Amino acid sequence: MNAHEVPDNPPAADATSSAHIIGITERGKEVRTLPCKVTTVGASSGVILSEEAMALLKVRKGDTLYLTDAPDGGYRLTPRNPEFERQMAVAEEIMHDDREVLRALAK
Repeated sequence: MNAHEVPDNPPAADATSSAHIIGITERGKEVRTLPCKVTTVGASSGVILSEEAMALLKVRKGDTLYLTDAPDGGYRLTPRNPEFERQMAVAEEIMHDDREVLRALAK
């Protein structure tokens, strides 16, 4: 099965997991899916994450998640702020390229 094929009856990832394996990437990594429920929260909507999903994302109640575009045309839910990561990459590049200037300024 390649990364784009989906089995007819995807098996659960393990006996205690609600995740399902939906394919295998070209690198041999399992592609899993976890169900999340959209519900009403006051006048808005919210997404219910299971404890398993929160553990996989390494988040706790109150943390912010970011919905970003994925390269394959889908979406990705991540606890990392992509704009902050971009800014940090620029800062690291500047610190690397101008390390002698920064050392002189630090004296």
